[in-house]
Amino acid sequence: MNTVIVYDSQFGNTEQLARSMADKLASYGTVKLFRVPEGAFERREADMLLVGGPTQRHGTSKEMRAFLESIPRGALQGQAASAFDTRYHLSAFVTGSAATRIAAGLKRAGASLIVPPESFFVAKQEGPLEQGEIERAGEWVEQIYAALEASKNTRPGKGEVTHQYALMDRMDRWREASKNT
Repeated sequence: MNTVIVYDSQFGNTEQLARSMADKLASYGTVKLFRVPEGAFERREADMLLVGGPTQRHGTSKEMRAFLESIPRGALQGQAASAFDTRYHLSAFVTGSAATRIAAGLKRAGASLIVPPESFFVAKQEGPLEQGEIERAGEWVEQIYAALEASKNTRPGKGEVTHQYALMDRMDRWREASKNT
């Protein structure tokens, strides 16, 4: 499995998680790790795309927002993806969640989410990560790998990955299209 991990990190917590995830996934194939680029989106070949960043002001960082907005609509069509963030260990209603905003940006670009967005928790704004979060991140990427392997059933002639979150994506698109008619 070839994986690309794109992350943003202000205090190093999200970077620490991204590097830990990369180490775990390296046993399954090639992993490339990129910090959110200063410029526009560039498509990289991968079986799995993981994108993560810190939650700031109830959403993504300015850099992550610019990165997500630079991805053309439909550019990630058929790409398996997952989103993660770091935030305080409170309700997402209170703290916000960059992961849900990242997931929405990936879906807008056509990606299919393999697992729901995930939050990892910091003890304070500048960190450190709460105890056990590195291990939980390792377990999360194991779930992603298992879900991706299970999703390798393709519809004949379509080449489209099928799994429960891809089906949810299609249902969301259908609902959106129905609203516009």
